Parts: sequence; C-alpha cells; structure tokens
Amino acid sequence: MRRAAFRLQPVLELRKTEERAAAMAAAQAAQSAADADRRATEYETALETAVMPRSLPSGAFLAAMTLLRAAATDASAARALATATAEQAELVRAQWTAAAQRTKGMERLKERHLQVLATAEAAAEERAADDLVTGRAGRATASAAAATEEVPWRE
Repeated sequence: MRRAAFRLQPVLELRKTEERAAAMAAAQAAQSAADADRRATEYETALETAVMPRSLPSGAFLAAMTLLRAAATDASAARALATATAEQAELVRAQWTAAAQRTKGMERLKERHLQVLATAEAAAEERAADDLVTGRAGRATASAAAATEEVPWRE
C-alpha cells in the first residue's frame, strides 16, 4: 500500500529553518546585550573609582571636572545603549519563541497526519481480515449445503 505524503512537509521545513535563524539571531542579540552591559558596567566602575586630587590649579581642576563630566556622559550613554540592546534582545527572543510555536504547530499537524495514516492502514487490514473470514465462512456454508442437499427421486 502506498503511503500518502505529508503535503505540508515543505512548510514544516521552512518553519524549522525560520526557527533556527531566529534562534541564532536571539543568541547574537543576547550576546550583544551582554557585551553592552559589560561595557556600561566598566564605564561606571571607572567613573566610581576616579578620585579628584585635593589641590589642583584652577586650569587643571577645570580640565579634570570636564573630563569627569565627559566620562559620566559616556557611562550614561553606555547604560542607555545597554538597556536598549537588552530590550531589542527581548524582542528578538520573542520572535524566536513565536517561530518555535509555529514549528511546533506544524509538527503536531504532521503527527496527526501520521496517526490518521496508521489508523486507516489498521482499518484496511481489519477489513481485509474480515473479508477473508466472512468469505471462508460463506464458502464453507455453501459447500456444506451442497453436500447435504437432497437428491430428488427419479424413476
């Protein structure tokens, strides 16, 4: 008996490919978010450890304050970038989750298809067995009736 092909197999393959691509994008986005967070933490740590000397000439003091302000701005920008990157990574992860759900749905359809095929095959085998059994019983009844049939009397 020829088995029916799962007609949605190309769609399932496409969904699996989309899921793999989304998983790779999610991993890359998570890595970028982790890197951005690490850089922001480094900037913040460097800013926290910066110590102003007790006495400085006014020009050096102004330069040090300007430098600290620039460092604080860089740390703030790095933290904002890290936050934005983390949010983007969360969106990419949500897309990956959606792709995985679509793939899972298609896999369930394939499982149902295989189950229907197995059920149909079992029903066909059962019908064939029933036909064999009822065919034999019919032939046995017909041959027994022919053997016990009365022969009319002839003169």
